[in-house]
Amino acid sequence: MLELIRKYRTPLLVVFLVVTALLIYSSRLRKQLETTLFERAILQLASPFQRGFDTSTGATNDLWRHYLWLIDTSRDNDRLLGENRQLRARLDEVREIQLENQRLSALLALHEQMEMPTLPARVIAEDATSLFQTVIINRGREDGLREGLPVIVPEGVVGRIIRCSGRQSRVLLATDASSAMAVLVQRSRARGICRGRGQVLNLDFSLSKEDIITGDRIITSGNGGIFPKGLTVGTVSLIQTNELDLFQTVVVTPAVNFSRLEEVLVLLENSP
Repeated sequence: MLELIRKYRTPLLVVFLVVTALLIYSSRLRKQLETTLFERAILQLASPFQRGFDTSTGATNDLWRHYLWLIDTSRDNDRLLGENRQLRARLDEVREIQLENQRLSALLALHEQMEMPTLPARVIAEDATSLFQTVIINRGREDGLREGLPVIVPEGVVGRIIRCSGRQSRVLLATDASSAMAVLVQRSRARGICRGRGQVLNLDFSLSKEDIITGDRIITSGNGGIFPKGLTVGTVSLIQTNELDLFQTVVVTPAVNFSRLEEVLVLLENSP
């Protein structure tokens, strides 16, 4: 192919120049209102070349416009995606603020209900070893806290403080195996001791003859010098009795979701 072009390059160049001249001349003639016979012949002769030239030019223009349009569209998409990510992040922040306001409003309502001074605190860490069920709050001795103070939330009892430093305290959760509190069945006034059993509580020392049914609400009795009377502990979820046993087995589901603790309330004047 290259040899053929080299061989006939002079005739090809002449043809190219003639066709180019015809296209230029015919394009000018098409703008005239009147043409001579010779000019019409030139137009007729150049018309196939002119159509091909117009088609290729139009296709090139369309391709160029579409290319530029795609570039602009891509830039717009990138910009819109960036704005979308920013709006989503902002929306998540607003939702988080709304949820926090709801929790704090409930905590404030609980604070106003209590007849003793309270101190709000935020949970800043959990026990990572799983040997003990504890959390750490961002309040300590500098805020007036000490060991033994009860910790609650609007849903019910959380636990009690077992360690205090200047600005932090460790709270033993009610579900820990070493946790125990004096309670009573709100409906029948039957008494017992609630002990932690991991995810649930056991109501110990409840006599088999006591009137306890599934769904009964368990509250603190006020005995023991830790928790004031009337705080919600949980709900009876399972009862097992045996005529030969003195006590019945009662399982209590905690009212508090300990895996979602964020803000708590410490009761300041309860332990001796």
